[in-house]
Amino acid sequence: MDVVDFVPEHNQFVYTFGGCRPAATIKPGTTLRLWSEDAFNNAITAVTDVPSTVLDSRFLNPQTGPFYVEGAEPGDTLAIHLVDLTPARGWGASAMIPFFGGLTATDRTSLLHEHLPEGVWIYEIDSTAQTVGFQTRKGDFEVALPIEPMLGTVGVAPAASEVFSSLTPERFGGNMDTPEMRVGTTAYFGVNVEGAMFSIGDGHYRQGEGEACGTAVEGAMNSTIIVDLIKGGAPVWPRLEDDAHWMVVGSSRPMEDSWRISQVQMIQWLGELYGLDRMDAYQLLTQISLVPVANVVDTNYSVMTKIAKSLLPERSAFNGIHADLRDRARSLA
Repeated sequence: MDVVDFVPEHNQFVYTFGGCRPAATIKPGTTLRLWSEDAFNNAITAVTDVPSTVLDSRFLNPQTGPFYVEGAEPGDTLAIHLVDLTPARGWGASAMIPFFGGLTATDRTSLLHEHLPEGVWIYEIDSTAQTVGFQTRKGDFEVALPIEPMLGTVGVAPAASEVFSSLTPERFGGNMDTPEMRVGTTAYFGVNVEGAMFSIGDGHYRQGEGEACGTAVEGAMNSTIIVDLIKGGAPVWPRLEDDAHWMVVGSSRPMEDSWRISQVQMIQWLGELYGLDRMDAYQLLTQISLVPVANVVDTNYSVMTKIAKSLLPERSAFNGIHADLRDRARSLA
């Protein structure tokens, strides 16, 4: 198994999906050990920082990549298995940014009142206890929360020569901000361009579903991933699989359209896995699906449809590649 280490220089970060030259070319089956910068581009480091002053909107959500995968062609499926996610710093940061977040006026929800107060929260890591510490800015309340690393952004280049900001979730993946993008998960993306051209970034040391204020515990991340290629079978929207669940992410606005996308795509996946008629799959889905909200703050909202494998007869998606990748990940330990 090829193993490639890549730590980008600051001038090598990319800020779009599409329109970028590859950082490296890899073979299917390669293990990548990557470093990625936080979504703030390390511009926020202290509670005294003022987000509207220190953040540059041109350089938010830097991505590590893109990587050209040999043999990947439009219509194929790229499989990315998350082997390990480890915080690359001893602290993470979250912030309230003017006119950004789920519970404030925004550029799309225009209201007469001023933005909510901006501010920064720094979460110190206790590496022994594997916690991040929340401390109030007013008062003396504090609590230790478990570290639950995830990648907010994983995706491939979009189709039709389109270019999207790395802040955007869409059918190519991107900034979906789902906590399910964690160690042990395999993500499946439809390949749209030769080489797939996938990137990762936006490490979160933990995040609640929805990412309500717009920022998680943002931090630089050391990521180990295995990248493989399945010829054909490209899903229209990102599919995720872990040992316990099948999952599909839809991203759009309004939020109900994100939900509809993920529901329709899961109905299609159930049909593929079990040979179900569309209406039978619709009826079954109605009784067993979970619908966690990934984000309510990005340029598109992301909603996931999630089904427990334990409720259904055993099946293997994409020729059982998740189990194979999980076994390969164990061999790296």
